[in-house]
Amino acid sequence: MAEDPSERLKEFWAEIPRKEEYALGAVRDWKNIQIAADDDCIWLKGFTLEQVVSTEVKMLPNFIIYELKNGLLFKRNALVPTKKVRTALLWSSIDKALRLTFPPSNHNFFSTDEKIEVHLKKGDNESSATALLCPIDDIKNQIVELPKFKLEKLNWMIVDDNALFLGTPLLGFPGKTFWMKDHHLLPSGFDFEFKNLSALLQKKYNKDSDKWLLWDESGSYLPINKDDFRKLSVSSFRLTQKAREWI
Repeated sequence: MAEDPSERLKEFWAEIPRKEEYALGAVRDWKNIQIAADDDCIWLKGFTLEQVVSTEVKMLPNFIIYELKNGLLFKRNALVPTKKVRTALLWSSIDKALRLTFPPSNHNFFSTDEKIEVHLKKGDNESSATALLCPIDDIKNQIVELPKFKLEKLNWMIVDDNALFLGTPLLGFPGKTFWMKDHHLLPSGFDFEFKNLSALLQKKYNKDSDKWLLWDESGSYLPINKDDFRKLSVSSFRLTQKAREWI
């Protein structure tokens, strides 16, 4: 069936309950999306038609897509409006509002009276790498040429301007590799200075084991929800890359 050109002229909005905000990590890197919040929900606007029908959007919990017409919000293909457009919302780009980037070095993870600092040191550990972080602009032309079987066992997400791949076997791209310890992702060749810190840090910062703690050599860490990862495919990469080019 031929595509209806009018579909691409529609303005799409969406809402998701505040309690489901964690799930928006799956679309964090779509820089064309604007995001705002009120008391009960998160509002989003600026979707392309490709994004509206994408797998990433379909998997968001309790996520409602609307079409904007004359100041009214209609559920897709509905004839009767559901609600009026919310006014006085403070909008910002989703990639800035939910941006993932390493914080400045944050060595002291415990209260000052405990006087315990976290350092990573080079070690003799030769564990296999299970994650790869590389600049997305360096690989954007290569990844779309890879066969499906090399991608389908991997998950991925965006961290700042980098792609983070998780799984094995990893792709042969240049970048920084990480090995897995408990639910930490540590730079290859590095380990905690004190071996027992791994379990202590997990207990303090990842009680539910629903995150990866991604570390850099300086001792900074970035908590990443495991649900933010998506299956790697050429289509998901292209969709993300297209969204990044909106800026």
